[in-house]
Amino acid sequence: MYQTIPVTRNPKPFPKPSADAKLAFGQIFTDHMFVMDYVKGKGWIDPRIEPYAPVCLAPSTMVFHYGQAVFEGLKAYRQPNGRIALFRPRLNFERMNQSNARLVIPPIDVDFCIHALKELVRLEADWVPSASGTSLYIRPFIIATDPCLGVRPADTYRFLIILSPSGAYYPQGINPVNIYVENEYVRAVRGGTGEAKTPGNYAASLIAQEKAYKAGYVQVLWLDGVHRRYIEEVGSMNVFFVIDGKLVTPALNGSILPGITRRTVLELSRSLGIETEERQIDIHELWSSAQKGRVSEAFGSGTAAVISPIGEMKYEDDQIVFNGGQIGELSQKFYDTITGIQYGFLPDSYGWMEPVD
Repeated sequence: MYQTIPVTRNPKPFPKPSADAKLAFGQIFTDHMFVMDYVKGKGWIDPRIEPYAPVCLAPSTMVFHYGQAVFEGLKAYRQPNGRIALFRPRLNFERMNQSNARLVIPPIDVDFCIHALKELVRLEADWVPSASGTSLYIRPFIIATDPCLGVRPADTYRFLIILSPSGAYYPQGINPVNIYVENEYVRAVRGGTGEAKTPGNYAASLIAQEKAYKAGYVQVLWLDGVHRRYIEEVGSMNVFFVIDGKLVTPALNGSILPGITRRTVLELSRSLGIETEERQIDIHELWSSAQKGRVSEAFGSGTAAVISPIGEMKYEDDQIVFNGGQIGELSQKFYDTITGIQYGFLPDSYGWMEPVD
């Protein structure tokens, strides 16, 4: 059993949003954050909870220059009985260690980080919203903190967890989004950092995202970086298609993020007897299948949006529309089932939820 983590309370608490406030995603933050440091030869030390405040770092701090950083994203939910529960937190911290290994960051103690997160969420319980579709978004992250110029793994790091009461990731909520297939820029290649959750991957995606916005599209579908023809993922989500009645998603290949919601969808599908395939998907195969009416629906999956139906997709000079631009039957079922379990309206027969208290 871990000891209670020392807490320094915020002397000037932030104003909390009202119960009926329309929350945006990731724009307001709670009073406190969890922090601990790593020093080579000592390990992870000095875990503490302190007021949410700016982090003071030297201009020479290595993360600014060499990008050695990783992060995660998960959520806490207010249940009908008022209790708070986390959705599969162990998987997030285990994945963080996979990202740590790729970025040469020392591993964290998964059990201790879950303990620390629960301590922080208990302290900030009043910030967990209860309105429909809202949750407490949780952002753990690690940055290299050596004040040094020189390309090498750092000797010191800082691990933080910050919290943000949030609404839907996309303003349109569960309504279908339109997707732009990117065939000029690439996000990642096998052997690179694509399967790690590191800020550089997202920085590399911004130019294509801007290009998509200007064309009137909400998100980018990435193709593989070698052949520019095999589907990988959508912006901040993994992607699924229903082809000839089968649920098909790109196989993890070293350049695709192993999403927690992706894993959840696959587990749920198999438990429901839905035939699934994890395989290479050629964009030309998808286009041909869609034009022949064999693709009944498409959707993205991720922590922020959970399930995001895809209504339209543009590739080069052509567009295809899935399911008449409406949410599909399976997309709706996955969304209703996963969010029903997260919010406590459906029984958690899979053991996905972890109570905070």
